[in-house]
Amino acid sequence: MIRRWNMLISVVFTVVMTASLALAKDAPPVSPSSGEKCPVCGMFVAKYPDWVGEIIYSDGKTVFFDGAKDLFKYYFNIQKYHPRKSLDDISAIYVTDYYDVSLINAHDAYFVLGSDVYGPMGRELIPLKTEGDANEFSKDHKGKLKVQFSDVTPQLILTLD
Repeated sequence: MIRRWNMLISVVFTVVMTASLALAKDAPPVSPSSGEKCPVCGMFVAKYPDWVGEIIYSDGKTVFFDGAKDLFKYYFNIQKYHPRKSLDDISAIYVTDYYDVSLINAHDAYFVLGSDVYGPMGRELIPLKTEGDANEFSKDHKGKLKVQFSDVTPQLILTLD
């Protein structure tokens, strides 16, 4: 009887912990308040709703950015901007899709560089939901390079400054 009770408690604990982790990894995007500033450049993020990026930590803290370029600058140098956090603490990363201006998972996005479209901080990675959208955008706006999240490097970001 005690053994079954312990087994039941163990199963319930495992289910609850797994569900909690799954929820943390799928944290939905949120909107920045009017006072939110980009930690990289100091600009008020809500003034640029077409460009918002955000990193959500597993503890619920959200950091907002005025574009994907600053989001990546923060991501690649997280210790500079948030010494108590690491990449392992990140629950979700969102960027704003250029065409439908909705927040999309940055890991699933395509980014176009070298186009004739500029963001609030000048040259920018332009996030797009699908590869087809990225191809269309590149053709329409003279995009020079199409990458996904895992292809973005600190060196690539430096080419935008």
